[in-house]
Amino acid sequence: MPARVLVAKPGLDGHDRGAKIVARALRDAGFEVVFTGIRQRVEDIVTIALQEDVAVVGLSILSGAHIALTTRTIEALRAADAADIAVVVGGTIPPADVPKLLEAGAAGVFPTGTPLEQLVTEVRALTSTPTPS
Repeated sequence: MPARVLVAKPGLDGHDRGAKIVARALRDAGFEVVFTGIRQRVEDIVTIALQEDVAVVGLSILSGAHIALTTRTIEALRAADAADIAVVVGGTIPPADVPKLLEAGAAGVFPTGTPLEQLVTEVRALTSTPTPS
């Protein structure tokens, strides 16, 4: 059974092209992908993650609120006794913020321009999903 990944757009950011590209790359790599669509509340992302039994939540954030939204998502997953769900974040993320996101508990950070192959490889490592033949 393929690992399940939730691709979510938290906050008021309405741009979803990058998230859709990532979702397709993950799907093409053999993952089962659930896409929330835009403008999701953190609480709703966590509820969907639990209902869909995902291994990874991928947050796509272009609004500049990546530290706050990522931290809130990780804290909400912990509060829901789901700290085993890895959280990765991608989008418009300045290099100086990458260590802050990792310290907050993000399992991976993918700034704009990260090659899709790298993202797929790192998500695969988080889920122990074998490369499809």
